[in-house]
Amino acid sequence: MPTLTVQNLPGAVLHVPAGATLLAALHAAGFDWMHACGAKGRCTTCRLEVVSGLEHLTPPTDAELRYRAAGRLLPHERLTCQTRLPAGDVTGRTPEATQLPHQRYTP
Repeated sequence: MPTLTVQNLPGAVLHVPAGATLLAALHAAGFDWMHACGAKGRCTTCRLEVVSGLEHLTPPTDAELRYRAAGRLLPHERLTCQTRLPAGDVTGRTPEATQLPHQRYTP
């Protein structure tokens, strides 16, 4: 089963079930993750900065492509509510702008 590791979120090394979005996998593992629009791909608050393994993720969705075109999503960022991990491992970071105040992050 593919693994998602979030470097700056202590303990966030989790297996991503087949067909699950990264956001669903994070929540199922007990991690709180920002998602202001309710996981509908209508904002960018659930984004993940991908450090390695970008090639293992599903192709960008139409919503992600619109945000990229508008300059609101960088090429190495993905929306966790839209992205799945069918194979391979991915390492990422929670962007500073979307870190939750009650969550502990490491530098």
